[in-house]
Amino acid sequence: MKRTLIILVLFVLMASCVKQTVWNMPGVDPNLIAVDGILTSERKAQTIVINHPVNALNDPAIPLSGATVLIFTADSNWTLTEDPSGSGRYKTPSSFMALPNKTYTLNIYSGSSVYSAKASMIPGTTFAQLMCTQNDKDTLYHIDYVASAFSSTQPAMWEILLDWTKVPGYEHADTSKCKARMLFYTLPTLDVSEVFAPVVEQVSFPRGTNITQRRYSLAPAHAEFVREMLLETSWQGGLFPTAAANVSTNLSSGAVGFFGVCSVNELSVIAGK
Repeated sequence: MKRTLIILVLFVLMASCVKQTVWNMPGVDPNLIAVDGILTSERKAQTIVINHPVNALNDPAIPLSGATVLIFTADSNWTLTEDPSGSGRYKTPSSFMALPNKTYTLNIYSGSSVYSAKASMIPGTTFAQLMCTQNDKDTLYHIDYVASAFSSTQPAMWEILLDWTKVPGYEHADTSKCKARMLFYTLPTLDVSEVFAPVVEQVSFPRGTNITQRRYSLAPAHAEFVREMLLETSWQGGLFPTAAANVSTNLSSGAVGFFGVCSVNELSVIAGK
């Protein structure tokens, strides 16, 4: 009886400590912009995407339209064109190609606001062919190995493009379902959240798929941005989640995201051959 009474008293005391609280979450600054832009060593029109942040995860992007976007080095400058109009996607001329040993400056002028960032290229390097393995339960294949997740000297982003639209039996299939794009990262840090990250969907593809393996060199600041972004997204929800925090940026005050310059190396293979 005495034990039951003690438990009841403790329960009442614990219940009396509960108090409803209304959290006043800060709204998104309407003047804040998010910049996603990588210049590469490829000769082509290259794109800087500029949006305003949204309040909810699946809200459509709000483009920053009508801005003046410039890229310049010590000896050259380019004015980007918004294409298509109203999209917030600003493109360089098609003859543009980023070069090593140069510092590129991005300036964005919108109303009375000016945002800027600087970035330089880390030289690229050759790499080994990725490895494909046949699935255990069918005749399809999957990517088994791209590169070691840890590299203290050569951080990189790996873009894997899969295309099986011309494989026999898939010629008349929906082309959007016969292509895939995958991203992997080689970073100078190895985090517990990465090792025990949530399981991701495995992409399967048939023998004969054309695989394009592309390596983007990452400067140290760019690699750190990618790491922090992954800690807030793909690596969250595992056994060792991290506390939410703002991701670092190389853009001036009032802007988030990252402006980078990457050297690109490419290799093409055929799955199963």
